Parts: sequence; structure tokens; C-alpha cells
Amino acid sequence: MTEESKDHGGRAAARRRRKPAKRRRALAITAWSAAGVVLLGGAGLGYFYFKFNGNLKTVDIDQALGTDRPQNVDNGSMDILVLGSDSRGGANGEYGQDDGGSARSDTAMIIHLYEGHEKASVVSIPRDTMIARPSCATAGGKTDPGGSRTQFNEAFTVGGAACAVKTVEKMSGIRMDHYIEVDFTGFKKIIDNLGGVEVTTTKPIKDGASHLDLAAGTNKLNGEQALGLVRTRKSVGDGSDLGRIQLQQAFIKALIKQVKGIGLFDNPKKLLDLADSATKAITTDKALGDVKSLMGFAQGLQGIDAQDMQMITLPVTTDARDANRVAPLTKETKMVWEALLADRPIPAEATVNSSGDKSAAGSIVQ
Repeated sequence: MTEESKDHGGRAAARRRRKPAKRRRALAITAWSAAGVVLLGGAGLGYFYFKFNGNLKTVDIDQALGTDRPQNVDNGSMDILVLGSDSRGGANGEYGQDDGGSARSDTAMIIHLYEGHEKASVVSIPRDTMIARPSCATAGGKTDPGGSRTQFNEAFTVGGAACAVKTVEKMSGIRMDHYIEVDFTGFKKIIDNLGGVEVTTTKPIKDGASHLDLAAGTNKLNGEQALGLVRTRKSVGDGSDLGRIQLQQAFIKALIKQVKGIGLFDNPKKLLDLADSATKAITTDKALGDVKSLMGFAQGLQGIDAQDMQMITLPVTTDARDANRVAPLTKETKMVWEALLADRPIPAEATVNSSGDKSAAGSIVQ
């Protein structure tokens, strides 16, 4: 990150939010399933408060990062970092060998909920984006020095949730109000308890790595298939992580449409099963670590439809030193952060020169 971007982040953050929030609500979108996790979980929390409260796992981001963060001011907007946890231990072992027990995050999204909580922007950060990573505390109680050139998803591996949040805040100059993490197994259970998610594919998709085999046309995906779709990379589009991001965004929109069309309160068993699986699946920041907070969190999401979400990939180009990596476009990335800091829509020109959002994968799933 350049000195200019650091200075920009500080100045912009200071003027970002001026008005007190009318209501403490937030947009909860998981890395892969967006509305599903918190909306479905939150819907049933009031019925079995203590049961679901015991399911929740939390991380105290505020304590871990202290004062080394952008200014905490508020104009009614809210920003959430959402990560997909790729730990290969325990029930997730079927997706590959656990390399030393450390979790990885191959999916990361910044969710910006605009003032009024009726619209949102989603910025996906490619896992192999080369960035400057700050120093972070590690699980062993040591300090990793970071570096001027590191791969984005290494932040989570090195220092977990706190390091991921710190890295995003240093990149953007935006303080993350909340953090949500979802793992493979929890994601599958949520989709299965929902009854599957319907998507339409314009071409067949067959991917050995993600165990996905879909015919062209309308497909109702179970949890295993949904997970395969959001993990598919080499068999669609240009085979890059940028194409996979577009598949994830398409699935998010399909899931939101389905959730909106289901009368959950007409089926108490489904409602409670969803609430149970959702609260078991997520790890949140401490402020969301109880069911009462999650209830308000979910309620803030209910007015958001798929058409109300602007979804982009962080503006990137091929990294000059490694063709298998990408690097942020300085001017265009600055446009994105400035728009979110000012609570404005991301301008179209921010993505014109970006390699993101251009893969053919974006037209395969509808």
C-alpha cells in the first residue's frame, strides 16, 4: 500500500460517517451463501434462545486489534468482512489433506450495507491478490512481520480472523463493523436443510476437483453440489479464481431469490433445523456472538433482494512478477474504497479496466 493510499484511508475514514445509526442492523452474507446463514438462522433464534446461543463461536476482533484500526464513526452504513474457511481438518478432511492444521480462506467478500439498509455492495477479493500485509499476531503467541508483497489469503492462515480483518482495513481504510466466517461442512448442511437451491446452467459443468457434474438447464443443488459449484474453478470460464468468484456471486443471487420465496414459518421443523445448522456453521465477531444480536442482524437483511446488490470483484490485473497472481489496479481500487467510505454506489468506471468480472463463467450460471 502506498503512502498516498494510507493517507487517503485516514482522511476518508474520518469523514465517512457522521450521523448516528438509526438502528443497529447489518447485512449478514456468508462467503458462499450470502443471505442464507444469518437470515435463516436468525429467523428461528427467538424460539430456542439457549440452544442456539450455545452453538455460536466468536472471535474478539476489537481486543485483538486494539486501536490500530480506522476511525470508528457511523453514518448509518455498515461494513462486514465475510470469509469462507477452508480448514481441511475434521469433517472437512474429504476435500483434501490438512497441511499442518492451519485453516485457509479462499473466499473473501466485503459487504457494504448502505444507510437505510435497503441496498448493498459486495466486493470480492481474489485469494491470490498480491498485497502489502501488516504484522499480525499468530496462534502461537508470536508476531508475523507481514511484508510488502504477500498473497491476500495468507493473512487468514498466518493470523486467523484478526489478521484478515487487519489486512482488509489497511488495504481499504475502512473499519469492518463485523466479521462472519463459514466452513465447508456447515455450508452444506444449511443448503440441505433449506431443501436445495435452484440454478440454471447454460452449459454442462463437470469438475473432478470439486466433484460437480451438472447438465445444462435447471438444476436443484443439494449441499454437496452447491459446495462443488462455489469451489469450481478449472472447468469453467478461463479456469482462474476470477471465474470462480463469478460463480459464487451467481449462486448468492440464486440463494437470495430462493430464501425470499420460502414461507419458513409455515414449516416449523425446517425453520428450526435451519436455525440450528446456521448457528453451528458460523464464527462471528464478539458483538454478534449471541442470538439476540443475530436476530437484529438478520432483520436488517430481510429488505435486501438480489437486484438490490451491486456485486463486483476488486479491480485487478495480472501481477507483473507472476502471471499466476493478480495485483490491484491502484486508481480503480481507490475509486471503490472512496465510494464505500462515502456511502455511494461503486462507479462503473472502477471495473472497466479490471480483469475481474470478465470471465465467461459469469454467463454459465443464472
